Amino acid sequence: MRSGNWSRPALTEDWQNGGFGLYVHWPFCESKCPYCDFNSHVQKHIDQKAWASAYANEIKRVGALTKGRVLRSVYFGGGTPSLMEIPTLETILDEVRDTWTLSNDVEITLEANPGSVEIDRFRGYRDAGVNRVSLGVQALNDGDLARLGRLHSVDEARRAIQISQNVFDRSSFDLIYARQNQSLNQWKTELEQALALNAGHLSLYQLTIEQGTAFGDRYNAGKLRGLPPDDLAADMYDLTQEMCEAHGLPAYEVSNHAYPGNESRHNIVYWKYGDYAGIGPGAHGRLTLDGQKYATVAKSNPRMWLESHLGGKAETVEPLSPQDMATELIMMGLRLNEPLDIQRFERVALQSFPTETGQYLHDIGMVEFKDQSIIVTPKGRPVLNAVIAELISALA
Repeated sequence: MRSGNWSRPALTEDWQNGGFGLYVHWPFCESKCPYCDFNSHVQKHIDQKAWASAYANEIKRVGALTKGRVLRSVYFGGGTPSLMEIPTLETILDEVRDTWTLSNDVEITLEANPGSVEIDRFRGYRDAGVNRVSLGVQALNDGDLARLGRLHSVDEARRAIQISQNVFDRSSFDLIYARQNQSLNQWKTELEQALALNAGHLSLYQLTIEQGTAFGDRYNAGKLRGLPPDDLAADMYDLTQEMCEAHGLPAYEVSNHAYPGNESRHNIVYWKYGDYAGIGPGAHGRLTLDGQKYATVAKSNPRMWLESHLGGKAETVEPLSPQDMATELIMMGLRLNEPLDIQRFERVALQSFPTETGQYLHDIGMVEFKDQSIIVTPKGRPVLNAVIAELISALA
């Protein structure tokens, strides 16, 4: 590894390669989906005014650390942020505008479920400043929606998609494939239906079984039957790429497809290893301050976060070493369907890129080198995790 101070001035400006965003985590849901490992909680009574005040205070605190920055994106995730009352959202976004300068094309995204309560609020969210919505549809099959623990029907999902396209400038929806007992032809039919709905952006994820979830417990007990074998899941991935590409929605990231210009600007901040503030229970952040990049993690318990949100007590802050940043830059940067700048990697990591391992991956067709940069090939994308693991294991 090259010698050098972790807080070298060059790092101060590196985050601008990805930009600056804000993630706001709303931790509440109507019900807990069996596949979900996010920090979400079912709670009947929510003091919306107290939560609005807590978020506003956290924004002020982080804003004092990041004065002068231009905010590229705001993302309300969860949980189910569309259960947030409109005045709560207005309070948060008013504080955001008072704290930072917003870019001319700032993207303000709200995750929503296709339930009637959330849909009825769409115009109010738009009037508050939201200009993009991301709908958690997950399936276009009523039986599978029930198995996934979703509370909406396919008809409700279609209506929500149509309304979101009428109300917001940009919209997206999610689907999960490789579900229980799903055939390749069934996924083909469902994806055709999804593409016909003409969303500008689709997030298409393979079902993964996470430990600590209801699905994980069933899987461990041998009760989660009908999961497709690896080769069928791989065929579904390949089919997804082919159909979306033919429809004009190429993959700009492993699981995300968009018409040109409809890519998620907020997620690109992550993948390009920019800076982002994470606010709300369990929210993660990455902030470069005085030449040092820090990882921030907020307390995950909603009650504890609400009680301790003042003065930075709601989160832990850890400095990232050059090795940490090297690992994260590879993990995030190679997900995009555009090259990762090797010279930037070396400036951040204070070490040379693992060229020998990169050459090996090139020789077997997993990556390509272009003008001092590296990109994963179509052959390498289905096994991206293995490609990333190879490069990380070779770091100094």
